[in-house]
Amino acid sequence: MNYELFIAKRIIAGKKYKNSISSPIIKIAITAIALGIIIMLIAVATGAGLQYKIRDKMAGFKGHIQIVNYDANNSDVSTVPVKKNQDFYPEFKVISGIKNVQIFATKGGILRTKTAFEGIIFKGVSTDYDWSFFKEYLVDGVLPNFDQQRTKEVLLSETILNRLELQLNDTIMATFLKTSTSKITSNRKYKIVGIYNSGFAQFDSNMMIGDIREVQRLNKWNSNEIGGFEVLIDDFDDITLIANQIYGEIDSTLDARTIVRSYQNVFDWIKLFDNNVWVIIFIMIIVAGINMVTALLVLILERVQMVGILKALGAYNTSIRKVFLYNASYLILKGLFWGNIIGLTIIGIQYFFKVITLNPETYYVSTMPVYISLTSIALLNLGTLILCFLMLIIPSYIITKIEPSKSIKFA
Repeated sequence: MNYELFIAKRIIAGKKYKNSISSPIIKIAITAIALGIIIMLIAVATGAGLQYKIRDKMAGFKGHIQIVNYDANNSDVSTVPVKKNQDFYPEFKVISGIKNVQIFATKGGILRTKTAFEGIIFKGVSTDYDWSFFKEYLVDGVLPNFDQQRTKEVLLSETILNRLELQLNDTIMATFLKTSTSKITSNRKYKIVGIYNSGFAQFDSNMMIGDIREVQRLNKWNSNEIGGFEVLIDDFDDITLIANQIYGEIDSTLDARTIVRSYQNVFDWIKLFDNNVWVIIFIMIIVAGINMVTALLVLILERVQMVGILKALGAYNTSIRKVFLYNASYLILKGLFWGNIIGLTIIGIQYFFKVITLNPETYYVSTMPVYISLTSIALLNLGTLILCFLMLIIPSYIITKIEPSKSIKFA
């Protein structure tokens, strides 16, 4: 009996039936599986890529968690100072998962040239600042040097420089708003030593990075007064947990705000990507499953005589069904193989060559970012294989309805 089933497997899977009726149907089914996994891989890679890139850029400008005065408003400009000397600075000793704690202060102002002007937020940072983000997006020049006693060096975006028609190493005049303690408008000159382009239009259009001591002077603060602290963490998924732990460790007059809380509308928007990805995965699996069901039914109907002969020889329905399901699984695996090769190649091309571009004013990035993990690839393939296989079990019951006497005469 095992010999007859072995021959049946070879007949169904073999290339002798290339010109059979089922051949084009099988090719369509394999193509559907391949296209399905290609689209699913691209959907997952682009969805995750956009989420990770947008949140990483926001953390680069704002930190993952900001510790500010509880009475401060939600604006981007520091108005109420915080004491620099805190028990948790320069590091939290009892909270794990924190990469860096850095001080900052901000001041609203206007950059002026003879022909134009731009509103900016002057963000002052110190020697403890993590420059890894700006190093990645630095397009020209160098980072400001804070090792000197006083520095007028600043970092500006390519967007602002193009609007004001400025160049690297130019001197720019800045006018800053009045403070609560001083009604005099302050004018300062700064040297542009570095140009960055993050592709995040919301921040590129108004952010200037410089020395925190300059902001302290503009705000009439002493050296122990700052705008707040930025906390960078190792794993973004732990941001809420760590923020709650930080809140329990800081003074009651201070507040720990995550970027998720400060920019809720942006994070609500990028969460929609997950819904879109799940819808695409669901549709692709259904389409691939329907094509495989069609291919299986054609295979069974084309080999009705063989099924009848096997039953006449004493083969059980379960054994014959396994033969067809085994070969259907082979076709699914073949489609998954080619789908993964093509899909990962497309993702690789986008990752290295940035072929697809986006409008940064809409998507906060200038090129389509892609990211996919081995876990995601494995789950997509395993899920597609299992779900398609389960969809084939019910139509395979048609084999139990085939009667040997009628099927052999049918030939």
